[in-house]
Amino acid sequence: EVQLVESGGGLVQAGGSLTLSCAASGFSFDDYVIAWFRQAPGKEREGVSAIAYSDGTTYYADSVKGRFTIFRDNATNTNTVYLRVNPLKPEDTAVYYCGAESPPFIASAFYWLSNKRQYDYWGQGTQVTVSS
Repeated sequence: EVQLVESGGGLVQAGGSLTLSCAASGFSFDDYVIAWFRQAPGKEREGVSAIAYSDGTTYYADSVKGRFTIFRDNATNTNTVYLRVNPLKPEDTAVYYCGAESPPFIASAFYWLSNKRQYDYWGQGTQVTVSS
């Protein structure tokens, strides 16, 4: 069974940090772009970051550059992508979802982070709440 599972969300104070994980089962990330989106109550889904798993090319929304870092575990092929947020702000409060799409040939942040993007697979989401 193909699955994406997010984890690592929680309640954190502003100024703190958090690392979210997106793990795949049933398929390999090798030929995929993995992206993180978030959706706050009453707001549209927003693409924040993506990574081409095979070569590590990264993409960021302008609104999160400098605070969000997307990465994979280079030491072992764990089929997991991480998103580190530091420092957290109250406006980061949202449900964070990861998505996977293949093939990864388009080199464009606009393409991969568009809220119209229909990814092949989605996870169930993990809640991040940042208190002020």
